[in-house]
Amino acid sequence: MNNNIDTQNWKKKLSENPDAICIDVRTPNEYNEYHISNAINIDIYDPQGFMKKINEFDLSKSYFIYCKSGKRSQMACEIMQQYGFNKLFNLEGGIEDWIEKGNDTVK
Repeated sequence: MNNNIDTQNWKKKLSENPDAICIDVRTPNEYNEYHISNAINIDIYDPQGFMKKINEFDLSKSYFIYCKSGKRSQMACEIMQQYGFNKLFNLEGGIEDWIEKGNDTVK
């Protein structure tokens, strides 16, 4: 399943889905510098913490996942797919592309 979506479509789908969960899989330091509004931080580099959090999630919801460039978030999508999640959307180009396209972040 290819769940990579460009910034414009990712933003549109996220706004159309009020129950969706937005996940920033970067490190806490990266997240604290800036992140997409309403995103929760689950560090992919903390495997135990990552698994603990995703095991608490509802499989029926949609998850919009991003990192700096799209690589870590793609890895997160692949892991989550193995655990039965099928509504996963990876931000192609990550938050770098998000900012480049003129979208807002929060600190």
